[in-house]
Amino acid sequence: MTILGDLLSTLFERRYRRAALERPDSRSLDELINALVGATGEISGQSAAFHILQRYQDMDDSAKLGFFHHIAADMNIDPDKVRAALDAYEAAPGKHTYRAFMTAVEPDRQELIRRLNQVPRATEALVRMRADLIRLGGGDNELQALDQDFRHLFVSWFNRGFLVLRPINWESPAHILEKIIAYEAVHEIASWEDLRRRLAPDDRRCFAFFHPSMPDEPLIFVEVALTADVPGSIQDLLAEDRPHGRADRARTAVFYSISNCQAGLAGISFGNSLIKQVASDLAAELPGLKTFVTLSPIPGLTKWLDSQEIAYAGADAKQLRTLAAHYLLSAKRKDGQPLDPVARFHLGNGAQVHAVHADADISDKGRAQSAGVMVNYLYDLAKVTQNLERFAGSLEIAASSDIRSLDTAAKKQDLRPQEKELAVE
Repeated sequence: MTILGDLLSTLFERRYRRAALERPDSRSLDELINALVGATGEISGQSAAFHILQRYQDMDDSAKLGFFHHIAADMNIDPDKVRAALDAYEAAPGKHTYRAFMTAVEPDRQELIRRLNQVPRATEALVRMRADLIRLGGGDNELQALDQDFRHLFVSWFNRGFLVLRPINWESPAHILEKIIAYEAVHEIASWEDLRRRLAPDDRRCFAFFHPSMPDEPLIFVEVALTADVPGSIQDLLAEDRPHGRADRARTAVFYSISNCQAGLAGISFGNSLIKQVASDLAAELPGLKTFVTLSPIPGLTKWLDSQEIAYAGADAKQLRTLAAHYLLSAKRKDGQPLDPVARFHLGNGAQVHAVHADADISDKGRAQSAGVMVNYLYDLAKVTQNLERFAGSLEIAASSDIRSLDTAAKKQDLRPQEKELAVE
């Protein structure tokens, strides 16, 4: 068959299948679900999947919650079958008993989710479905178990090997740029002109991960400034009247905003791969780059200071830097992980706590969450793996000598109660 013949055949097949999918179907939702899980024919299965997703899309929150409870309860594992299958495997380990055990421990709802992902734009619809589940199912153990099924499948579907890294610039399609504005979660993009200032100059970059099944939906994106030195202020970095530099003269790449875009992909980590890939690509493009750092918020700082009754109102720059360093290195969760979520993210990627800066974010949000303090996390490409292994193995935090000195100074002081003025040597 000729190439033209193949093309015409494919177009005809797609049109035929689309028409078949969109034919009205009077079956109930339960009947459609049973038909999909038990389907042996490709077209019949796709038709059932199409109509289930269409009906879900038309549901209000109450109906969606009922749908989730239905598949969580009626398509769950059978503990008796799991125990019996495990006993059989332990008695006679082998291919058949192992397969029987794996079948028993996988709930039917996982197969339902897989089979729903057969029709055009189904992956995107399922991501939105999980976003609804997270929003509506908080605190419900049954629905949280269902969420684990979604997460289990999404970890495979959104594996790094399937993701595509794309540069975003001022020439990118308008519908993509609109989503960058909408999804920016760290430093609000106030207007199209504001976006242009972040994308158009030679010393600015933006990169996003996309999935082939969601080509118009960024999953996560990072904004990068190319500078001479490590910056200590977001307002200087984003100032309207800042002097523009040349990318080929930059020595530092600054990751100043990382935004996850899809609520339905919560808990699926992309940031680690994104930062390392972007750093590697920039190093190849611009050999003059020697330093890769973030300029990051410290979102839990003031909340922690308040909880510890540590005074910070009226503190000077050195006092604030001391408190921030102490918080980043010493404030821990019960499991020993850093209390600050941004710190957990970057330290878990192999970064080092490099420097803290007072008056670095003087916005209302910056003042409220961290008294205006921001932090640089350093990605030393030669030490990232070593830092990561130490953090993963013993929760050892990589930090510069300056940060450790500030933390030590804080530990020598009586920081409480609030009535007592904080003294810094």
